[in-house]
Amino acid sequence: MSSMESLAQLEVLCEKLYNSRDSAERAHAESTLKCFSENSDYISQCQYILDNASTPYALMLASTSLVKQVSDRSLSLQLRLDIRNYVMNYLAARGPKLQNFVTISLIQLACRITKFGWFDDDRFREIFKEATDFLALASQDHYLIGLKILNFLVMEMNQANSAMPLTLHRKIATSFKDQFLLQIFQISLTSLHQLKSEVPDELRRVPISLALRCLSFDFVGSPVDESSEEFGTVQLPASWRPLLQDPSTVQIFFDYYKVNDTSVSKEALECLVRLASVRRSLFVEDPARSQFLSHLMSGTREILQTGQGLADHGNYHEFCRLLGRFKVNYQLSELLNVEFYGEWLGLVAEFTTKSLLSWQWASNSVYYLLSLWSRLVTSVPYLKGDTPSLLDETVPKITEGFITSRINSVQASFADNSPDPDNPLENAESLQDQLESLPYLCRFKYESCSLFIINIMEPLLQAYTARSRLPASGDAAELSVIEGQIAWMVHIIAAILKIRQTVGCSQDSQELFDAELAARVLQLINITDTGVHAQRYQEISKQRLDRAILIFVQNFRRSYVGDQAMHASKLYARLSELLGLTDHLVLLNVIVGKIATNLKCYAECEDVIDHTLSLFQELASGYMTGKLLLKLESTKFIIANHSRENFPFLEEYRCVRSRTNFYYILGCLVFMEDGPVKFRSFMEPLLQVAVNLEASADAAFRTDVVKYAFTGLMRDLRGIAMATNSRRTYGLLFDWLYPSRMPLLLRAISLLTDEPEVTTPLLKFMSEFVLNKAQRLTFDSSSPNGILLFREISKLIVAYGSRILLLPNGTNIYRSKYKGIWISLTVLSRALCGNYVNFGVFELYGDRALADALDISLKMTLSIPLSDILTFKKLSKAYYGYMEVLFNNHITINSVLNLDTSTFVHIVTSLESGLKGLDTGISTQVCHYGSLYHLEMFL
Repeated sequence: MSSMESLAQLEVLCEKLYNSRDSAERAHAESTLKCFSENSDYISQCQYILDNASTPYALMLASTSLVKQVSDRSLSLQLRLDIRNYVMNYLAARGPKLQNFVTISLIQLACRITKFGWFDDDRFREIFKEATDFLALASQDHYLIGLKILNFLVMEMNQANSAMPLTLHRKIATSFKDQFLLQIFQISLTSLHQLKSEVPDELRRVPISLALRCLSFDFVGSPVDESSEEFGTVQLPASWRPLLQDPSTVQIFFDYYKVNDTSVSKEALECLVRLASVRRSLFVEDPARSQFLSHLMSGTREILQTGQGLADHGNYHEFCRLLGRFKVNYQLSELLNVEFYGEWLGLVAEFTTKSLLSWQWASNSVYYLLSLWSRLVTSVPYLKGDTPSLLDETVPKITEGFITSRINSVQASFADNSPDPDNPLENAESLQDQLESLPYLCRFKYESCSLFIINIMEPLLQAYTARSRLPASGDAAELSVIEGQIAWMVHIIAAILKIRQTVGCSQDSQELFDAELAARVLQLINITDTGVHAQRYQEISKQRLDRAILIFVQNFRRSYVGDQAMHASKLYARLSELLGLTDHLVLLNVIVGKIATNLKCYAECEDVIDHTLSLFQELASGYMTGKLLLKLESTKFIIANHSRENFPFLEEYRCVRSRTNFYYILGCLVFMEDGPVKFRSFMEPLLQVAVNLEASADAAFRTDVVKYAFTGLMRDLRGIAMATNSRRTYGLLFDWLYPSRMPLLLRAISLLTDEPEVTTPLLKFMSEFVLNKAQRLTFDSSSPNGILLFREISKLIVAYGSRILLLPNGTNIYRSKYKGIWISLTVLSRALCGNYVNFGVFELYGDRALADALDISLKMTLSIPLSDILTFKKLSKAYYGYMEVLFNNHITINSVLNLDTSTFVHIVTSLESGLKGLDTGISTQVCHYGSLYHLEMFL
């Protein structure tokens, strides 16, 4: 077959690779053509394709294959130089006639070769001169190619590559920045000035994109969070100072913002955002910095006056970011010194108010505006001089506008009472963004703001109270709207109480206003669970409201309950007048009452249960509040009646994970007081469950009722085990569990090895139970408890391991096997390094407990392919942790010394893979002195 016929066949395959809708056809083409990117012998074939192919897809294959070939860094220097020279000549000769995607791929190839050969030969650095040569040619197409080469060169130099060590990447990027980046930025500015006249949009997009890439360069080698829009300060080198002090630099981007092409105007704003973020120290003299700031404010003032381009959402968002950067990088006093500050501030205030009214369209952008205003008001106390900041008039209007917009948003959008992930009341992250700046704005003029909130809150509370007395068959949609509006107000009050700031009024005055706002929410707590509202726990709007109340209680508690109460006499005096809450103990009783109500009534809402338990845990974990909780009747009731009848969520499968947290909290409270009698009384319901399970026949263990009861018991015990943090408390649980309850665990793991929903909670409980945290597993020197505990661990591990190895691999092998194996390894590792067992006793008395446990654990690790160990992170962590313990402390055990060659090679290979892996925790474990040293001894 002739070479032309072969080329024609290849072109057909390339067409299928890039265009076929048949996945099997694409896969076949990819498999056939992958040799071009994997075998260096095909590099000459790629050149042949570039010279002779007639379809762009064949050219694309050749180009992308060469990119992959040069990325593996194994090609000779001369070959890389030849490829580079060939590509640059090819672009000069044929670039204008190529499809855009082929041109870009070839440019990426040239830039990749340049970066990877940067320190190998100075000839690689000639790409900058060659790109400028393209700009000097008369052809507009060549000019565009030259700009694109510079664009992708900056991008390549700024972007880390997995095939290159990070330190080498940083050295190359720094060298490139010092030699060429400023010149490239100057070229982008020159091109922008030259192309201001009537030219195709494509020509405008490339230089503005080039300027943006230059300003976005990582100047100091700090990794940027790509998921965040925030990038801190732009650390431009001092050599850039003259360029930034030139007024035309800023002006050219404002000029390009006025272009009708929205992609150009958006990137122009992005450049301005970065210019507004340039480090302050770049300007040596204050007048230069003031002039730069004045120019930025003048440009934004003009946009605010005309509104040009702000109908486009991308432009609007970037403009809000630009405004938000003013107070990040400049002092309020510097803004005040600008001649037209008053006019600019008024325009920004008007723009903010309009944005708040357009909440549906601008919800993601308002964050930056509110952030600007919050930073402005927090700077007022540090302002010197007599120049008015004009914030007294503008900030209250913005605050009121925000609150009003939140209320209106419920009426407009959320009256359907259905789950909506875009609703901020359902999205904690979005809610945080919207409320983060609000407390500073509210407290700036707190008296008027608190009065405004109360005037909104009072009618809503009256309407909600009135609805509680009406029959449940009333207008549910209207009630959902009321609940949504109250939920927003509660979130707003919670956000205000989270921040205690004394700007604008005294500490005592702030406490009084805090009391006024808090009283409305505390009054609401009694209303939400009475009348018709007590029948609405399944309604989404009711759940949103109760979540808001829980967040309010958390924030209020941190500021005014417990240790902080002694500093809040004014607040409690006012709460006493309004609600009869005389001190923090009375208030705490109301809070725990709400916690108990939620735990009783929200059986099927996991989110509310989790929020409630989070609050309960916060109260129980505080030393002062924990002691106070034990004095309350509501707390005593929960501790004494923690059964499924009183708390139905314990019966719900969807809330099964919450059980552990619930019993951890109760365990913390029970263990605060000395008393085995109280502990045994607390454990009575769990003892009854265990006794019933022990009385069940083996066949009954397969039923859902028994399995659920057992897994629930394991989760409950795990929570209690987590709460034991001393020798005394651990001893109470150990004596309850051993020896009478241990046969139940062994029986369950033996009968239900193939049921991961049963074995996982059991093994996780044991993993917690054997963990010697805070030296809680410290038995008397004459006590055999450590040895007895390890024997029980060995029985469980051997029973599980010997059976799990015989089971066939399921469709989800991680869930059916690997998860149980890694937890078993964790259990054994913790027991082996817990320092509460003298392992020499086992060999001395001929006890096989240790040897059998190590033997079966090694068999479990060997049953897993190394690729799977490295794929699953938790499995990998447990495996290497187990290996470290094994070779540090138990190298002399016969099961280790008698390893056959293949097993030893497998272990050493796994250690090598761990060393090469990206997880520093694992590589550190592998590098640990013990592992490698003892392997050397083993050899």
